[in-house]
Amino acid sequence: MVEDIIMRHGATEDKLMPILLDIQNSNERHYLKEEDLKTVSKILGIPESRVYSVVTFYSFFSLKPRGKYIIQICDNAPCIVNGAYNVIDDFRRALGIDMGQTTNDGMFTLEHSSCLGCCSHAPAARIGGELYGDLNTDRINSILSELRRQ
Repeated sequence: MVEDIIMRHGATEDKLMPILLDIQNSNERHYLKEEDLKTVSKILGIPESRVYSVVTFYSFFSLKPRGKYIIQICDNAPCIVNGAYNVIDDFRRALGIDMGQTTNDGMFTLEHSSCLGCCSHAPAARIGGELYGDLNTDRINSILSELRRQ
């Protein structure tokens, strides 16, 4: 599968990030496995350290398994001013986990995120690739209930 993804993009170093993203997205736990990184390094002909430096620099890559729904809460100034810390606390209470953790059922992972680009609707979060703004306790509980039903 990793080899197929690499060949689809082209086995060149300038394709490293899209290759890594596709590999991560093809994994149901949304993370990059060590053996996959070694395969990428070998096929692209670049040092493993270069692959790891990219993976560890960008926050959207993960080296550990994550949940079906990745909840990324914006922690930039507009969201903080408008209650991002309350949103973080609400998610933590509702899910019973801390930031950087995944629920025992593998359903949700909580993460910090840089600006999500919806400052006019702060505080905001991206959940499973969808943007949610104007978050408050009731809205968070409603969103989580809906995701659990799906």
